[in-house]
Amino acid sequence: MKKLLSLLLVLTMVFAFMAMSGTAFAADDTLTVYAWDANFNIPALKAAEAAYQKVNPNFKLEIATQSGSSDVEQAMTLAGSSGDLSSLPDIVLFQDHFIQSYVADYPDCWVDLQLADIDWSDFGAEKLSYSTIDGVHYGVPVDNGTAIFAYRTDVLEEAGYTIDDVTGISWDEWLEIAKEVKEKTGFALLSMDHSGDDLPYMMMQAEGLSQWRSGKPNLVGNEPFERIIEVIVQGAKDGTILLANSWSEYCDQTIVGNQTAGVMNGNWIIPTIEQVAENSGKWALTTLPTLDGGKDGYAANGGSSLYITGNCKNVDLACDFLAYTFGGGEGAMETYDNALRDGGVITCCISAGESEVYQEGVAYFGGQAIYSDIVDMGAYVPVVEQNDYHYTARTYVGNAITNIINGGDLESELQDAQDQIEFEMG
Repeated sequence: MKKLLSLLLVLTMVFAFMAMSGTAFAADDTLTVYAWDANFNIPALKAAEAAYQKVNPNFKLEIATQSGSSDVEQAMTLAGSSGDLSSLPDIVLFQDHFIQSYVADYPDCWVDLQLADIDWSDFGAEKLSYSTIDGVHYGVPVDNGTAIFAYRTDVLEEAGYTIDDVTGISWDEWLEIAKEVKEKTGFALLSMDHSGDDLPYMMMQAEGLSQWRSGKPNLVGNEPFERIIEVIVQGAKDGTILLANSWSEYCDQTIVGNQTAGVMNGNWIIPTIEQVAENSGKWALTTLPTLDGGKDGYAANGGSSLYITGNCKNVDLACDFLAYTFGGGEGAMETYDNALRDGGVITCCISAGESEVYQEGVAYFGGQAIYSDIVDMGAYVPVVEQNDYHYTARTYVGNAITNIINGGDLESELQDAQDQIEFEMG
């Protein structure tokens, strides 16, 4: 009896230890992450969690959904400025355009990815240029911001054109085609959110150029930039480029409301285009025009990456998770296939874009394998100088465009915009 009681006591202790060990193991294999957009980025993270659980069944990703990217930026600012990182999650999704200033201002908030087994050559150089600082990789790219120019092929056909006619052309040629389309069909051929003008930036990047030079705004005397502003102004006056007063007007009226037969933006705009069911099969996408034509223009707009914070308690796990999924590891195809199906996130990882899912034709775009095309295009987006005051410049350039349309002098308006940006930069 004593032996039996002793055996039962030992077994009880073993089971208790196993239970405690199991709990601890599960806790050790849990990562927390801040992200936003329940219809876009969150499904991508859930797809990555499911893929990683194939090799680590105990893994769990606890996602704290934020109302927007500004919530994440505020969290990093508060933690970094106070020196207390304890409130931060293990990983954050962070906008590409802001990361370099945050790493400079709050270096303790971020962990470099030297422990991550990632083939960085599997990503486009432009995408990596944001998260690579002084040769050190800090972020793993998530959503592909490659710009597309999508056209209603039925409208082009009505005006006597095809998608080939608007591929590899100059902006002057585009303006002439746009005038004919407007006259024959009543459709504008492009629109933009004039409360946040992204067209000048994308048009400049397609030239391999920037609005910045050596850390300062480069608007005045920048001949290609001036030509680009002239294109936008001319299009606005012709009615071939619609300037929406807000983001909602841009999406709901000009695109979903069927006012424009062309959309140029980051590829994340595709779900907005697809909201109009009756236009299925009537769209195709291609590259951007350039100032002098004769070549395809490549650019990007938007996008984000995942970063490990200085509060992460298991950096090895975080690195392995990111490398296996978004970083091009064995789970990358599964991650991005499901992220595309569930939320429309398109891979930045070139090899993941070789899957059967990416090669499939998309009925809405006339059977074109648009996702494979977008990944291919992303590899050619040129690296241009970026600046932490990207959005400040966007605001003042937009104001200059409005004033020029209303009769203002181009040179003086760009000078005023440049002066305002420099003032804000201190």
